[in-house]
Amino acid sequence: MEISTATAADTDVLSVILGEIEEYYGGEYTLGDPDQIRAALFSEQPVATVLLARDGDEVLGMASYSRLWPAAGADTSLYLKELFVRESARRRGVARALMSALREEAVRLGCSRVEWTADTDNPPALALYEALGVQPHQGKVFYRA
Repeated sequence: MEISTATAADTDVLSVILGEIEEYYGGEYTLGDPDQIRAALFSEQPVATVLLARDGDEVLGMASYSRLWPAAGADTSLYLKELFVRESARRRGVARALMSALREEAVRLGCSRVEWTADTDNPPALALYEALGVQPHQGKVFYRA
């Protein structure tokens, strides 16, 4: 397995994966809009970066992240927005490899920490984070407007 940063050439597979993510969370499978993907990830001012886990030409999963500032004082944090492993690749260490790559990316970018949220109704994700030795942070309440 190899993990690398997505490029504009990955737009089509990202479109498919976004549909799979929507379906995983109970929505209807719909391809992600390629123009929106290119604008968000590969424009002059990208809003996020995506790491892709691959086995040869097959994309197994992805992790999407952004940097947040300030984290603590004037530090920067790496914020994991989406960690997703395609159904055919689950339980093969892909999520662990992506999390490891995210930690390495945070160090490379000078981030003081990695932060993320997880849905309480997603037991596989919660079990993964527990297995990684990460405890939930009880000091925050999540809001969405």
